[in-house]
Amino acid sequence: MRGLAPYQTGLWLAEYIDIRCQLCRIYRSMPQSQLLKHHSLSSLNDVSAETASQTHSLLTILRHQTTNRLSSGLFCAHCHNSMNWLPKPFNVDIAAGISLPIQASTYYEYPMRQAIRAFKHHEDMTKLPLLLHTIRQLPRPHGCHNNNSVIVAMPTTNQRLIKRGFDPVSILSAQLSKHWRIPLWHGVKRVDDTVSQQGLTRAERLSNLNNAFALIETPPVKRLLLFDDVSTTGASLQALARAFISPEKPATVNIHSDTNYQISAYALAHGSQS
Repeated sequence: MRGLAPYQTGLWLAEYIDIRCQLCRIYRSMPQSQLLKHHSLSSLNDVSAETASQTHSLLTILRHQTTNRLSSGLFCAHCHNSMNWLPKPFNVDIAAGISLPIQASTYYEYPMRQAIRAFKHHEDMTKLPLLLHTIRQLPRPHGCHNNNSVIVAMPTTNQRLIKRGFDPVSILSAQLSKHWRIPLWHGVKRVDDTVSQQGLTRAERLSNLNNAFALIETPPVKRLLLFDDVSTTGASLQALARAFISPEKPATVNIHSDTNYQISAYALAHGSQS
């Protein structure tokens, strides 16, 4: 797999050289009043479904008359506020009496759906700044820091890595690690060649992921922050979390089951609002 340098360079150029919003391409320094006027005029000239959604978001902004604090300079104020950040967390069960909370940055809908697909399936680096902006909406979990926590990225199989030529979740988790200042940990691997989760029901996703993950090292800390790009039903993160509750024991590694891990999960996007 290629290193992180090309991706980091692209993000650096987008953040410090490109002065236009990564979504609407209007100058990010434009005053809020002019941004609203521009987007209002654009809405009158374009009646597509996507623009209709943006128009609805614009009306919401006008009603509230407030501007949320931006976490980076990659978006203009209008585009930042048109997104629905930090949906309500949801939980999935990973063992008797143990649930896994999952927090997403936003919903898996326009423009996030298109950006994730373009980056994930076509390595479209022009979408990476949007994904970085989204990652930055995730606040670092309370009490977690570089000495007591690690980020565990959703592992992929060698077959998928060879097919794609890169690991999109690895790239994104590296950005989350930088944002939170919490190290990545690579002590779990994917041990099967399960089919893609796209299009499967929740029951089919869970069945597809049976025994899909195994630990190859003992986690160095008790706080484990799982990360995936898209969590539709939570099945993948649920299966990954279960590897730490009842881990397989490879012959070459001395790993014991420990239910005292504090496990939580995070994703770029989850489901949809509708």
